[in-house]
Amino acid sequence: MSISEVEQKIAPKSSMDLVTAAQTLHWLDLPSFYQQVKWVLKKTHGVIAVWCYTVPKVNSAVRKVVDDEYRTIDFPFEPVDGLENTGAVEFVYVKVMDLDQFFAYIRSWSAYQMAKDKGFELLRNNVIERFKCAWSEDDNDQKVVKFPVHLKIGRVGNI
Repeated sequence: MSISEVEQKIAPKSSMDLVTAAQTLHWLDLPSFYQQVKWVLKKTHGVIAVWCYTVPKVNSAVRKVVDDEYRTIDFPFEPVDGLENTGAVEFVYVKVMDLDQFFAYIRSWSAYQMAKDKGFELLRNNVIERFKCAWSEDDNDQKVVKFPVHLKIGRVGNI
């Protein structure tokens, strides 16, 4: 969006207290998005909070994909009062799940849905079998699954 579209469709200049983005920052044109955020946020105290989640952690046998958890993503904002930096701060959501619930979670991912729409099944029988072996290594059908959430928070400052 152009700044005029932001003003027309979202909000006037320096009028917003808070902008949030959940699990999207890595998809955006950051320079353009940050320009829009800085334009719409109230000067010196407007806050931006962005967060992402990463692959849940089950146990050492269940493989996971590691990403940078927003630690290295460009984030040109000042720390909010009370914090030394803009993060990323990790929070953890904990849920007890069985393997079918875990597969339902995986099937909810946009990457899974995109692959499926293109005719590619990511959870093929051999993958499911490997998960079953890893999941059942301790003979417990229920697992504590930890969902890490990584938050970056900053304020627009004097611009």
